[in-house]
Amino acid sequence: MDKNQIAALIERGEAVLGIEFGSTRIKAELIGEGNAPIAEGAWEWENRFENGVWTYSLEDVHTGLRGCYRNLAGDVEKRYGVKIRSLAAIGISAMMHGYLAFNDRDELLVPFRTWRNTITADAAKELTALFDYNIPQRWSIAHLYQAVLNDEPHVKDISYVATLAAYVHWQLTGRKVIGVGDGSGMFPIDMETGDFDETMVQKFDELIASRYADRGYSWKLRDIFPKNLSAGEEAGCLTKEGAALLDESGTLLAGIPLCPPEGDAGTGMTATDSVASRTGNVSAGTSVFGMIVLEKPLTKVYPEIDLVTTPDGALVAMAHCNNCTSDLNAWVGMFDEFCSVMGIKADRNTIFSVLYNKALEGDKDCGGLLAYNFFAGEPIVDMDEGRPLFVRMPDAKLSLANFMRTNLYASLSVLKIGMDLLLKNEGVKVENMLAHGGLFKTEGVGQRILAAALDTPVTVMSTAGEGGAWGMALLAAYMVCRQKAGQEKAQAMTLSGWLESDVFSKDAGKTLLPDPEDVKGFNDYIARYEKGLPAERAAAQLLTLD
Repeated sequence: MDKNQIAALIERGEAVLGIEFGSTRIKAELIGEGNAPIAEGAWEWENRFENGVWTYSLEDVHTGLRGCYRNLAGDVEKRYGVKIRSLAAIGISAMMHGYLAFNDRDELLVPFRTWRNTITADAAKELTALFDYNIPQRWSIAHLYQAVLNDEPHVKDISYVATLAAYVHWQLTGRKVIGVGDGSGMFPIDMETGDFDETMVQKFDELIASRYADRGYSWKLRDIFPKNLSAGEEAGCLTKEGAALLDESGTLLAGIPLCPPEGDAGTGMTATDSVASRTGNVSAGTSVFGMIVLEKPLTKVYPEIDLVTTPDGALVAMAHCNNCTSDLNAWVGMFDEFCSVMGIKADRNTIFSVLYNKALEGDKDCGGLLAYNFFAGEPIVDMDEGRPLFVRMPDAKLSLANFMRTNLYASLSVLKIGMDLLLKNEGVKVENMLAHGGLFKTEGVGQRILAAALDTPVTVMSTAGEGGAWGMALLAAYMVCRQKAGQEKAQAMTLSGWLESDVFSKDAGKTLLPDPEDVKGFNDYIARYEKGLPAERAAAQLLTLD
């Protein structure tokens, strides 16, 4: 479409908007015909560590929402010379998990406790045993129960508990609902009903009623948690108050339909076309996580593996690692400094490309070198704290190629350990992994290393860099398409089918198959890596952060 056609589409109110609240940036993506991005806006923000809690204030949330939308509207005017008065649909997404608790006067009872907090260990452990289901510390139910264990005064006054996406959606529509993918980071989901698991809900309610009867808790879990909705369902419309909150200029009209609010895992799956069973995706940047859509439940509880769902309620296993490219980037930075000292002019992207490609010349098992990229702890390998560590035996083959290959392996080693629990222990089948993030910017290198680590084909799409706001806009567009299709056709229009036909049909991406020698080399490296973990643990104990 040319600029005039896009301007006309916006004036007709046919564009679709997705907004995602990330950890450091709020981003808005406007899409048009063919679901292609046509405008965007962003707002930078930062969490705060206050009184032992990582948090954002509600004022930060509201200011960021308005600022992000204002910048989007400005981008639209600059590009197309028109104003946004209406939209076909809006979708809200945010980082998953956390704890926003309100009373019956809609007042926030305690500061927002984000996913980043690790203050719910006792609650997570007890609930995991109660449900026989892994409850990570960052889940909303762990935060709620930890507040109960702490006998916090606000608990008796709770009327509503939300994630960040569910909260913003509530402010825009007045409805207390949540997309099932985001809801799966609050409490376990029953795959048959697409709602919170009723058996586990009853166990939790009985625990509260029996053990804490003297506390005066009048609520039950379903009374205070939002209602789960699946992708494609309408989740309310923009109210006058919501329109005023979103667009302070007063130009945007009320009545715009909103799709269910989602979490960043769900929008990532959507943006990489990995919502069908036997598909998965890996996001690799500062941290790294891999997700696979399961065909059936796992046979046992794995503390290393989170279970969440796609936006349409399919079960997903996720291995999340705190460390990925930070140490690798630091080493590349040192080579950048060396070039500068030597008077060699080379931009940083070129240095990355040269060093990454040099790694492919290294020994498949890295020649006996070993690296731990732990800037932070890694729960998957039971490491509370991290110390970047590079180790080699006297007879190891130290070369630039082996050094770089070792650091690339290190960036994905913990992910491999976690994913092997799924691929090897559980026999989970995955036909293709979609890769996105900074590790894959140098064409073919990170992709080849990941394929070796997982012994699985890996695809990088041209759209992989569009991000969660685009994924959220796609979910809103999916709702619009279902509404236009009519009830009978809508029931047959699955999210995965729609993504394949309407979004990704022309973007097959570039796929690399795992090289058997690379796979063997990575496996040999991991065997040595796991034997060396006590050295990393000792480094964390001896090298204190005083």
